Amino acid sequence: MNPMAYCRSCAAPLTQDLAGSREHFCKYCTDERGNVKPKEEVRAGIAAWLRSWQPDIDERTASARAEHYMKAMAHWADRREG
Repeated sequence: MNPMAYCRSCAAPLTQDLAGSREHFCKYCTDERGNVKPKEEVRAGIAAWLRSWQPDIDERTASARAEHYMKAMAHWADRREG
């Protein structure tokens, strides 16, 4: 049995409906050419996702949590910028 693969940018499961055009990344973290989106754009998407199921948190808190979360993602872990 193959283990589930996850996006290296946001940890979304790489199911058939979520897989992006670039290996190891989801459709939310890549653009139409398969490039990983800029860190700020990915962070905003994760913050929006957090707020979708935690509506009582403000945008600043959601963004800070997203930033912290991204530090554990393989794509962002060793990057200081972008």
